[in-house]
Amino acid sequence: MDVAHCNLEGNADAVEFCPHDSYRHVLAASTYTLREGEQPIRAGSISLFNVGADLGRLDLFQRIETAGIFDIKWNPVGDSVSPLLALADADGYLRIHGLESCSDEAQGFSLREITDEKISSSMCLFLDWNPSATSITVGLSNGSVVIASIGESQIETQETWKAHDFEVWTASYDIHQPQLVYSGSDDCKFKCWDLRDGPSKLAFQNTKAHTMGVCCIAKNPYDSNSVVTGSYDEYLRLWDVRSISTPVNETSVCLGGGVWRIKFHPFVAGLVLTACMHNGFSIVNINEDKTEVIETYSKHESLAYGADWHRDKSFHEGKRNSTLVATCSFYDRLLRLWMPESDLQDSVL
Repeated sequence: MDVAHCNLEGNADAVEFCPHDSYRHVLAASTYTLREGEQPIRAGSISLFNVGADLGRLDLFQRIETAGIFDIKWNPVGDSVSPLLALADADGYLRIHGLESCSDEAQGFSLREITDEKISSSMCLFLDWNPSATSITVGLSNGSVVIASIGESQIETQETWKAHDFEVWTASYDIHQPQLVYSGSDDCKFKCWDLRDGPSKLAFQNTKAHTMGVCCIAKNPYDSNSVVTGSYDEYLRLWDVRSISTPVNETSVCLGGGVWRIKFHPFVAGLVLTACMHNGFSIVNINEDKTEVIETYSKHESLAYGADWHRDKSFHEGKRNSTLVATCSFYDRLLRLWMPESDLQDSVL
């Protein structure tokens, strides 16, 4: 069911609901637009919205013009932790913005840049916070991975290493074992790195399963041994990290488009939201040996890139076990809010 939509005035590539209490109605969306010319410009923006799902509203709080942005992430929820939004941009910068209340209550909230650091002359393509929000991993266009520590008002590069032969599209912490980082690249390799002994050591790799570039990697928050990967080869693969030589093949599924993003449902175990590039968005059940597409969403008319679940439990109460979803697509510059038609809780039973 469609709830609301708007144009982002730039090629849309990422959307993220704020996970922090009292701010869960806040949605951030980013853009990356290449302006051709003698001196090409990679421009971008961050848009901050108030989401009023019950009223079908999507109100713009703020829009900030930036360098082209490839990825955004809110910091994990913790005790006495304020909301922070990290940005990975095309100029090689990692930037941190804080979410603040405006003096005029009618204007809601706004982002204010706290600190930034040029961590590379290459483009920053992906970022991920560690569970304690003390460091961020960044994937670079030159095949490297960066680990940066995050202080109160500064970013400091701790380590950089050549992890892959081509662009690193994903570099994610293991939320159960944050000394491990998973990386994936256009070189078709899925790797795991151990950060405990610098420089980071290769813990394992798989070079055969993915027939095209590895776009995204997500650790299953409900199973410490389970990792899911997405690839340009259109397959969503489930892995058991105790036996990484081959994926759990019986639970791999073709989604009909390159799997660019994977987001686990915040409350329903085994349910993932995927952005499938040329084939819209899919909700997939990956519980045990039962892997199936529960629902697809195809209201976008361009590359499906950004996707996220709303985290407010109020959307789960009542007769329908549904959840608000935000998605965005690239060339049509479209941001959409929608509710799955399926009963998500029943679908995984």
